[in-house]
Amino acid sequence: MSFGIDRYLNVRSAYGASLSAHGLAFLMDTTGVPQVWTLDSPGRWPEQRTFSDERVTFVTWSPERPELAFGMDDGGNERAQLFRLDTETGEIHPLTGVPEAKHRWGGWSPDGERIAFASNRRDESVFDVYVQGREERGDEAELVAEGDGWLSLVGWSPDGTRLLVHEAHASFDHDLHVLDLGTGEMAHLTPHEGAIRYSGPEWGPDGEAIYLVTDEGEDTLYLARLGLDGELTVVESGGEWNVGGVALDEESGTVAYSRNVDGYTDLTVGKLVGETEIEEFPAPEVGKGIAGGVSFDDGGERFSITVTGTSTNPNVFVVDAESGSAERWTRAPTAGIPDGSFVDADLVRFESFDGLSVPAFFSLPESATEGETPVIVDIHGGPESQRRPSFSSVKQYFLHRGYAYFEPNVRGSSGYGREYTHLDDVEKRMDSVADIRAGVEWLHDHAAVDPDRIAVMGGSYGGFMVLASMTEYPDLWAAGVDIVGIANFVTFLENTGDWRRELREAEYGSLEDDREFLEEISPINRIESIAAPLFVLHGANDPRVPVGEAEQIAEEAAKHVPVRKLIFEDEGHGFTKLENRIEAYSAIAEFLDEHV
Repeated sequence: MSFGIDRYLNVRSAYGASLSAHGLAFLMDTTGVPQVWTLDSPGRWPEQRTFSDERVTFVTWSPERPELAFGMDDGGNERAQLFRLDTETGEIHPLTGVPEAKHRWGGWSPDGERIAFASNRRDESVFDVYVQGREERGDEAELVAEGDGWLSLVGWSPDGTRLLVHEAHASFDHDLHVLDLGTGEMAHLTPHEGAIRYSGPEWGPDGEAIYLVTDEGEDTLYLARLGLDGELTVVESGGEWNVGGVALDEESGTVAYSRNVDGYTDLTVGKLVGETEIEEFPAPEVGKGIAGGVSFDDGGERFSITVTGTSTNPNVFVVDAESGSAERWTRAPTAGIPDGSFVDADLVRFESFDGLSVPAFFSLPESATEGETPVIVDIHGGPESQRRPSFSSVKQYFLHRGYAYFEPNVRGSSGYGREYTHLDDVEKRMDSVADIRAGVEWLHDHAAVDPDRIAVMGGSYGGFMVLASMTEYPDLWAAGVDIVGIANFVTFLENTGDWRRELREAEYGSLEDDREFLEEISPINRIESIAAPLFVLHGANDPRVPVGEAEQIAEEAAKHVPVRKLIFEDEGHGFTKLENRIEAYSAIAEFLDEHV
């Protein structure tokens, strides 16, 4: 049986859940964009709570009332506004109403009377800390601390007197502060030298310490306890793999943390029985794949979690913390496509030019025949990201059409330790592109692959990798697809959102010190080398990689090869609206069928 891209893109996802005595709230894209839905018991059809054409970015229950907070931007512009939804009346009340600013949710106060958030209202390039009453709006918010960088809020202390503030200097260099709301003083907990991550922090019981994951002194992330005096103590070592995150119920001391084992989630649940001692419970029965987004109920006895795999679309499970038994609550539909038709991926490794072992996920279609199978090399963005074994309706569609799918985690990817992540920094940027060449050479040696029919596709930083691969190694490719990608690092850094520039310069190099190098590695300056047809797609409202990147690469590449360009006026950094996704991937499929 054959299904078109519209059917595959109608495979739904349920995720981002919040669990409380009032039920389960979560996001689901049944209408074509993520909206808020609620359930009061497993397996029933949920109740839709928001009805917008714009995407909802998060949802969370009030700790005291049957009301929800959620965020929503406009046309993908990432300038999220905050709202309060009364689930008894259905009324939605705007909380922020400052559309020119970004708002980053910081949590409900323990009594549910106030909210906190970080926003760049005062200065677009920095984030400040705000607190406001649940019935207040807009300018009624109180600015409680001015920031001078990328601040976000982790949450309120259990007694409601302090806020935990996370500051990002770069993707892998963080600091933590405690803001006293009574005095306005900000206590710095993590003075350090060099780049160190302090991620996923959670208030401990009684607000006497912070539990977090960090790589201070180690190559991989580990679970630690940070005293308010700055003393750091190891709770659970990461070993070979990163501890990927921690969730802690302040009242009960129930804790959940995960390891990222070659992309797969290894989840541990237990109870704090001492400051650094965890009594482990039986492993949660959620299967092999990726699981995350833990939300404890009011007593810490249960938690919700989103579960997905390469052949399983995302759904929300509720787990009994002590026994590990799990029950699937949501039934996000698969658009009538049989579950058994979805293809699993194999974890493989290939050797790069310098002997580095590079991991990748490789999927073969059922129709694969020796020496005749075309391949899509799909490169993740970030660059400090990781391709993990999660569900992709786009990938499953192309597998259904007979393409193999190759997803490398080249040097610079996260998930494999600090050293691996920094192997592509600044002047080593093009080494990661050389990894792509090594991956294609591995494909050439695979019995099923047709070496003359290999295409490259990627989004955001992955779009840069597409363009760089096509200009550095033009003979490898039959076609390329660049989605919201970087073509020119100089114009990208000049025009990206003010709030992002410092973080991105820390990764790529600065305009002041590294301009010549940035120009050297920009694909736009090597475009005459391109030899394969190119398809460029972008959102006009993209605040991260401005649409000018697409305009300039399409114009210059068209002087050398066939080029197609598709710009969506109501999208930003990626495509979230169903009708746009169907148009985009239908066009990509036509393009690849023509040239591959």
